[in-house]
Amino acid sequence: MDATTDKDPLVQEQIYNALCYLGDSEPEEILNSCDEYLRQHDKLAYPLRVIILKAMEAVLTNNIDYLDKSTAKIVIFLASNEMTKSKEIIYDWQQAASNVLVAAGRRFINKVMEEVLTKFQPGILPHYFIVQTFANLSVSNVFGMVPFLNSILGTMLPMLGMAKQDHMKCVFCYALQHFSESIQEYLANLDKAPDPTVRKDTFSNEIFNAYDVLFNIWLQSREAKLRFAVVKALGPMSHLMPSEKLEEQLPRLVPGILALYKKHVEAFYVTKVNGSARCSRGTEGHPLICAPVESSVPLSLKNHNEVLRCFTVLACTFPDRLLGFLLPKLESHNERIRVGTLIIMRQIINCASSQMEIKKPFILSSMKLPLQDNSNKVKRAVVQVISAMAHHGYLEQTGGEVMIEYIVHQCALPPDTPRKQTPEADDLTSDSVQNISINTLFLISTTVDRMDAVLWPYLLEFVTPIQFTGALTPLCRSLMHLATKKQEEGESASLIHYDTHANLPLPCALMARLLIVSSQPYLGDGRGAAALRLLNVLHLNIHPMLGELWNKKIPPLVEHLEANTEKSLSPKEWEDKLLLFLRETLTAISDNTWISQFSAEMCKQLNSYNCFPSEKNFLYKCIGTALGVCSNKDVVQKQLQELLETARYQEEAEREGLASGFGICAINHLDETLAKLEDFVKSDVFKKSVGLFSIFKDRSDNEAEKIKSTLILCYGYVARYAPKELVLSRIEADILRNVFQYFDTRVLGIKVETKDLTLKLCLIRSISMISQAISDSAQSDAFVFSRKAELLAQMLVRENSGLGTRFWGEVLGCLILEPPLSEPDHVELIDTCLSSVLALPPLDVLKERDGHVPDALHKEAMRFINTHVCVSFSPAQTVVPFYNLGVLVALFSPRCSDSLASIRLRAVDCAYYLLCIQLCYEGFAHNYRDERVERLKDLKKGLEDPDFTILFNTCYNIAMVIGKRLPPDQLMSLLLMMFEGLADPDQNCSRAAAVMINAILKERGGVLLEKVPVIMALIHSKLQEVDEEHLRKAAQQTVYILASQHRTAVVSSLLGSSLPFDSHTCAMWKALAMEPALTSQILELLLDKMNRDVPYKENKSFLLGSTSERIATPLPFAATCALHEIMSAPESGAAVLGLYPHLFVALLLRVSCTVGVQLPKNLQSKERKSASWSQAPRNLEPCSCAVEALRAMLTQGGSDEAVKSVGSAGGWELMKSLERHHDGIALLARAMAKHAGPKLPLIVKNLFPMLNSMYDSQRITTTAFFAELLNSSVVSDLILLESMMDNMTGRQKDPCTLVRMLALRGLGNISSGSPDKVRKHGAQLLASMVNGMDDKDDPDNLVALEAMSSLSKLLDHVEERDIHSMLLHIAIRIRPFFDNENHQLRTSSIILFGNLTKFSAGNCEDVFFEQILNGLVTLLLHLQDPKPEVIKACKFALRMCGPNMGCEGLCDMFLNHLHEDRSLHYGEFMNDVCKHLMQNYPEMLNRLISTNLFYFKSNWVDIRAAAPMFIGFLVLHVDEEHCKQVDLDQLLSCE
Repeated sequence: MDATTDKDPLVQEQIYNALCYLGDSEPEEILNSCDEYLRQHDKLAYPLRVIILKAMEAVLTNNIDYLDKSTAKIVIFLASNEMTKSKEIIYDWQQAASNVLVAAGRRFINKVMEEVLTKFQPGILPHYFIVQTFANLSVSNVFGMVPFLNSILGTMLPMLGMAKQDHMKCVFCYALQHFSESIQEYLANLDKAPDPTVRKDTFSNEIFNAYDVLFNIWLQSREAKLRFAVVKALGPMSHLMPSEKLEEQLPRLVPGILALYKKHVEAFYVTKVNGSARCSRGTEGHPLICAPVESSVPLSLKNHNEVLRCFTVLACTFPDRLLGFLLPKLESHNERIRVGTLIIMRQIINCASSQMEIKKPFILSSMKLPLQDNSNKVKRAVVQVISAMAHHGYLEQTGGEVMIEYIVHQCALPPDTPRKQTPEADDLTSDSVQNISINTLFLISTTVDRMDAVLWPYLLEFVTPIQFTGALTPLCRSLMHLATKKQEEGESASLIHYDTHANLPLPCALMARLLIVSSQPYLGDGRGAAALRLLNVLHLNIHPMLGELWNKKIPPLVEHLEANTEKSLSPKEWEDKLLLFLRETLTAISDNTWISQFSAEMCKQLNSYNCFPSEKNFLYKCIGTALGVCSNKDVVQKQLQELLETARYQEEAEREGLASGFGICAINHLDETLAKLEDFVKSDVFKKSVGLFSIFKDRSDNEAEKIKSTLILCYGYVARYAPKELVLSRIEADILRNVFQYFDTRVLGIKVETKDLTLKLCLIRSISMISQAISDSAQSDAFVFSRKAELLAQMLVRENSGLGTRFWGEVLGCLILEPPLSEPDHVELIDTCLSSVLALPPLDVLKERDGHVPDALHKEAMRFINTHVCVSFSPAQTVVPFYNLGVLVALFSPRCSDSLASIRLRAVDCAYYLLCIQLCYEGFAHNYRDERVERLKDLKKGLEDPDFTILFNTCYNIAMVIGKRLPPDQLMSLLLMMFEGLADPDQNCSRAAAVMINAILKERGGVLLEKVPVIMALIHSKLQEVDEEHLRKAAQQTVYILASQHRTAVVSSLLGSSLPFDSHTCAMWKALAMEPALTSQILELLLDKMNRDVPYKENKSFLLGSTSERIATPLPFAATCALHEIMSAPESGAAVLGLYPHLFVALLLRVSCTVGVQLPKNLQSKERKSASWSQAPRNLEPCSCAVEALRAMLTQGGSDEAVKSVGSAGGWELMKSLERHHDGIALLARAMAKHAGPKLPLIVKNLFPMLNSMYDSQRITTTAFFAELLNSSVVSDLILLESMMDNMTGRQKDPCTLVRMLALRGLGNISSGSPDKVRKHGAQLLASMVNGMDDKDDPDNLVALEAMSSLSKLLDHVEERDIHSMLLHIAIRIRPFFDNENHQLRTSSIILFGNLTKFSAGNCEDVFFEQILNGLVTLLLHLQDPKPEVIKACKFALRMCGPNMGCEGLCDMFLNHLHEDRSLHYGEFMNDVCKHLMQNYPEMLNRLISTNLFYFKSNWVDIRAAAPMFIGFLVLHVDEEHCKQVDLDQLLSCE
């Protein structure tokens, strides 16, 4: 417990926990120990007593059943005394003691009451916490406390009139509230009560008397807290008041309480009182319901519910009057009024159902206007009212369907669009309303049995209309539940009677709708699974033949959806499953009439899906599937014609869907499909004549091209889906002929090149599908594609016209058909491939964009190139250069890490063959095998492994082979092309390019010295182009490799970058911090460049006359910025640590040389331009850059604590200030002494020469640094004191005043840092200070000021013999400063004078006494100085002088009255001083008067006023004999 004095909150918490833990083991011992400790430490601060009292409370609470009476009595007595020890309220302490009593009262109520009642005497106002303890006891121990309440109330009631302070009135209200609540609880549980004879009337009169005071007097108070306490008490009290008196008070009570709603009193308690008054005017609560409820405030929610309870009472008593009040308010356009009214309506529908039974039609009709309100809050309230209506039979009435439709409309609300929130914005979103509506619909359809007849099959009407698409999932779930219940009732109950429900959709319409929406299964919270489940339970109503099939097929489909997610589900695979399910369904039905009706219904629904392209695409496929199953050929032709006439050809998804539908239909109706397309081709659809079909009258040329595109695509899909055994015979005559006819556009017989990209793409896709159909046919070997060369030639033209990479995936199918391509065609194909295929995006991008991955494109293209390279080269007859070798190798090498393993292998083959060609160019034989080149074949195995580590390691080895074999003149072209590869869309290839660049530079970078600037510029440009982190790191690695080979060239190149360095240049600098050895060399190089040139140049400005400005020189400035970037990298730590002293000194001096230095003119304009662009560029100010570099150096050098210390004191900003720079340096030196002491010897050694620097700024910085170091003991510990002191002494002759001042400050600081050394060097130090005070070249007395301040600090430590010889000289020298205009000089000189008095004993006593008399008047007058610090100095000096004046009375006066922290009554004080002076030194009268006369002309008003008063008091107290000395003429002349 002694440890409770620790002020750390964590320690106090641990003490509390420890006491509680021990108390659980030994409760009585701990409680007794706490009692003893608190009694013995009576003066222990109350926060510490609170800890112990809280621990006692916890021990009592947990162990109350195990305590004996003696321990309880001790604890109760202690807590009572602690609670009432202070008459003032000290809440924490007294509350903790009260809690101990309450905890004890749970078992020992009699003991507690016996103790507390002694302090609750009649006629005496009790302690605040006595009353509160009674109240809390009544809550914690109802049965024990209620028997005492009658007597307590009897004693308390007279005290109510005695309570004058609001806090006492509040605690009495608090007690009456809890007493009333306890009495009610006691009376409600009389069967368990110890005294069952207690009755309500036992307390009624006392409670009524208290009510009279509270309601009539205290409730009128202006204090809101008191009114709040009164209201809280009145509610429970009203239950105990006599009934006749309560009724008598109602006319006054209700209006009085209702008036409080307008005041700042918690509404809940007001409402409680209203509730107790039986809601006699409850409609006044309507505005409270309309007000928003703060759910975070519990009492606000309670008040809301209490007001609703009042309305329930009213509804049961006055239903007609209440509805007459509420229903008109539903017509209000005020949102709050309408929402509040709806909330009340829901309450009375739920809680007053019997009274509202006959009002149902009336209430339903009143809901029309709220149903039209667009406010989300109103919508939510309406939905909640409808939910209540559903539970109580309202929706079975006429008009109930409107309510159900409203719910479904809300379920289908579109998602919220992001919008800027405004203070007036509705905080309830459409999504929230939709969620509430969905939950409500599901709730009433699954839990309210009476709603089954209302909802089934009525909800089916909302399934097919497109506007209810958003509500399909909840609709399907509700309908499935209802249908399942009907099935359980029997087959007849589940069958829908369409003759009695004319508005219901037909079975085929339901099936079509549910199947189509299932194609996008994860939209709308999983509508696919919900729709399929509903289909399954509706099988009898769809068609009687489907039960067995659907029970077998639908569950696996649902399971497939549940096993996948939106990302993992393959859309094509899912569509195929649904189409197969549809085909099997229609086959099972096997009813042509039904199938025809079904296909016709789907055609009708086409226009409904215009805004849903994916669903419409699938609908076309479903129509094709249905037509394929249909055996009625007339129906098939009719429906196909309708599809061609009504399609919207401008939409890509619709073109694709229509073509797919035709293809699927062709599976069983190939001839009919081709015939219909042929008929359509022969029609005049593309002409603009009067005789054309009306549907095509206004079609533009663009739309005609889209129709052609669609028809070409239809032929492709027909070939794809048609039976394999039939398609080959129709390719040339029926399919290709029409395709080419569509594609050839002729004007006046001349062929015109089409510009429609869609038409070109559709042609290529169609030809690809046709080629694939040919190759899949069993007779494909015998088929000769006669127009293959012509077709490919046209396709290559199309590719060059902008079709891009999609071209290759579609065209390669033609290549495998007979006849084979000629050699020129091969060459052209390869050239086209090189310009397009190698730039393909990665596979995942292609898959996301196109829905498939054209693997064959990569493989075939690489195979063609590979084959062409293999075959094309032959041994050269003479040795000639292979100029394009580097470019070609760089083109293929990164493909060694392609996403496809086959391409990786082809790529390394290409590199191998290119190097073989190089060998031939060099004159080697065709069959010559180079050992290094052959190693590429061995490396191919590593490319088969999917592990990226192995893959990139193999790429590295391949690059090493290439680097060793590549001619030197090809090296740059290889690197330039590989740098282009960094932007490859395939991340694997871009990474491989980076790996290979670094490998080749490692191997051959030594010969690229002249190319370093080019390579560095290239790296910088690539960093600007790429964002991937791995490429940035690879580029940094490239910089590092170059720097390890050509560090000077790399540094020079980077220093040539424009300032400020952009993020990419910074990243390149940071790359040089990767390896400590290289980093050290780079740092030394930068230090050399920073120190080689002058730090600034003087530039005289014509406009500024003779003054000049300093302009930073570029190279040191850039080197400083570079140092900052390198040292910002965490990896630079080891190198910085190794160069710590050199870096610190260089950067410290760089900071000193850049204070007040301007940017070069070119950078100033750049900085202004950046500011005008509202950018936030890096601070270019030279001094800021140097400071940031110094901070980075200290951080990486392990001195981050020093950085934080300087920063917290504002030192970094001070360093940049021309006037306060030396103060910032002092803060840095202090931090270094504290946090980096071991590093100081080398720093000091390197700084010593700078004391003789040609730059004043460097001498100032160095001296300021040393001066502050001398303030620390670390200097003495490191044996640096003597050398530093000698250097500081030597600076006294420095031409710079600030240096001389700082040198004296440093010498004075020895008194703090090494006081023991002052005695040893006292004479030298004193001489320096005296010389400083005698400094002739000190116009502002800065040196003198520092000399006096430092001398004051030294005097405590010097030998008396050292000061005696100088005492008089110092006293005389400082005397003129007493009246100096500079208050700092006045303060320092006066303090020094006071300190000098310590050395006036002995031989100097008489001499110094004379100096005291000379300065006495000045010191006394300056007690009225305008500067408080001067007054304090004078008080100090006078107190020090007092003992030396030989007057005990005067000495006592100085000691007793001149306290620094006390004010002084100057007139009385001077009266007494003058009295003592004249009693002891009457002969001094004239001298004192003369000195005072000098101050009659003082610049300070108060001192001018004090001087005459001083003289007056002197003359007043001088005796008659000495009064004659006064020269009245002199006094009058100074008047």
